[in-house]
Amino acid sequence: MSEFRELLNEQLKDPEFEKEWNEIQPEMDVIRAMVDMRIKQNLTQKELASRTGIDQADISKLENGTKNPSLKLLKKLATGMGMQLKIEFVPIQATRK
Repeated sequence: MSEFRELLNEQLKDPEFEKEWNEIQPEMDVIRAMVDMRIKQNLTQKELASRTGIDQADISKLENGTKNPSLKLLKKLATGMGMQLKIEFVPIQATRK
């Protein structure tokens, strides 16, 4: 197990930390998916910006979590990567910690 995962598991024992962690997971999942797909396609932020018409600085802010994307922006990003945006609701018991 990685040091990060060990530390996270220890911190998740604190109910207050666990609550905060679970609240940010949707945002973190979106960021992770966006970055992973961009990297998988060997695209730089600048190349993705060119494909989408979104400013490279805004893509950077999205990826580092300082800007929250709208659905319209997520659709542009998906289209720019040749993907379709899919958002789904899942039961709480099916979510991970």
